[in-house]
Amino acid sequence: MTKPKSKLLRTVGGLTLIATLTVPVLAACNKGSGDNDKTERVLRIATQYYGEEDEYFRQQFTEIFEYNNPNIKIEIVSAMDPGRYRYGNNPENEKPEDPNEKMKELINGANPPDIVMLNFEQLPDLIQNNMLQQLDTNITKDKFDLSDVVPAVIEGLKSAGDGKLFALAPTFSSQVLLYNKKPFDDAGVKYPTDGMTWDEIFDLARRVSKGDGEDRVYGFGFSQYSYGSKENLFYEMNNYSAPLQLRMFNDTADKMTVDSDGWEKVWSTMIQLSKEKIFPEPIDYNKMDGLRRAAMDNGSYNPFQGNPFMSGKLAMSLGQQYTLNELIQANKNAQNIKGYTPIDWDIVSMPTHPEAKGIGGNVYLNGLMGINAKAQNPNDAWKFIKFINGEDWARLKSKSVNQLVSRTKYIQPRDGLQYNIKAFYATKPVPIESEMSRLYRQYPNIGQVNQMGMQYFKKAIDGTSTVRDALKEWQTAGDAALKQLKENPNAQIDMSGGMGAASAMPR
Repeated sequence: MTKPKSKLLRTVGGLTLIATLTVPVLAACNKGSGDNDKTERVLRIATQYYGEEDEYFRQQFTEIFEYNNPNIKIEIVSAMDPGRYRYGNNPENEKPEDPNEKMKELINGANPPDIVMLNFEQLPDLIQNNMLQQLDTNITKDKFDLSDVVPAVIEGLKSAGDGKLFALAPTFSSQVLLYNKKPFDDAGVKYPTDGMTWDEIFDLARRVSKGDGEDRVYGFGFSQYSYGSKENLFYEMNNYSAPLQLRMFNDTADKMTVDSDGWEKVWSTMIQLSKEKIFPEPIDYNKMDGLRRAAMDNGSYNPFQGNPFMSGKLAMSLGQQYTLNELIQANKNAQNIKGYTPIDWDIVSMPTHPEAKGIGGNVYLNGLMGINAKAQNPNDAWKFIKFINGEDWARLKSKSVNQLVSRTKYIQPRDGLQYNIKAFYATKPVPIESEMSRLYRQYPNIGQVNQMGMQYFKKAIDGTSTVRDALKEWQTAGDAALKQLKENPNAQIDMSGGMGAASAMPR
């Protein structure tokens, strides 16, 4: 990691000023676009929950466009009524509202919206039901250049539309593998590289893990923030398993599917790494509190004592844009943090599985918008989508510290540093499973079947049950829970394997 080439200009506090100063620039860029029609008109944008007075949505997406186009009034309409559940539980046995179905009702309503803002998981369903306009014709006609858009974003969107584009996403977030160079140098091991498999990363982790007790350096963690308790590992290992698309239950949500070779391999791999102490071990919080109090008393308190990566005790960790920002700021202010040693670091692409080549753990496409097939104002709808996915908008939003714009030209290392920024867009999103998304909407508490698995994972990691027997127990208990959910979609799942009172509010 090289030192910054120049001082940080300003931090987040100056973002508002930057945005303000950029507005006239964007306005100037917008001039000469060929649109001389000053007729006043309305552009309606449908969202899942944002309403007409939502300040965040307007600041994020519409204010600059409205500034540039004062004759276009933007109306924001919400598909869901947040007050329905905010002021009371869903009545027992009443079928929960499906957000996707509510959006479809709005799209097909008497006063249909022009633009549809949606989640990535919703995209295939709306495309299959012919509710979105294909954007390729407009893109070709206007020669709208997408060659600079992150391949993971374009390929992810095209995969939902059978090779065609029905929506665009101006920003995205993803994970990378963050590593501390020192443990590798100490062990004489080469640094990780882009395109490695999970097995290769775990092999590196074994080679750099060393020491005992408080002096141990661990090889890998799914998070740099928390030590690896059984509970954390159970949920965090989803980063490893998600690209494999292992299902917890079948398409009709009446039968569990965890009693399988695939699930057994995932659990066995995680448990073996835990036994080898490759993952950071759980914190003794009583001891940690004592050390923290003692450090504060003698003026040597280190705010990263509970963070294994920032404490130099973890060689590799999954990270995101905001974790890098914390690391950059800590290194820059190291002289003011007693007990903190600056970390020489870099990043590489997320590891992948050979059977799911190129697919990373968590790539999220944000701000997805498409044009309603029944749009009343399709021209302005395209104009708006083109604007927020264009270079001017990307240049402005690239100043944000926690989000990545979709155009690679404006994805640059922060503060003049040199690190492998391309790692953020080297993998593709996990393919959408529309049927699974529908089931989670139809049965809001079905995710608790996953939580049930915790107790069986503990039995396997503690050695009181074999991995396969633990999975069989989860399968049996989960089957009973799914049966009850069919009878009452709002039921709360009893974590012991039964069902509790059916009075839960959808989540």
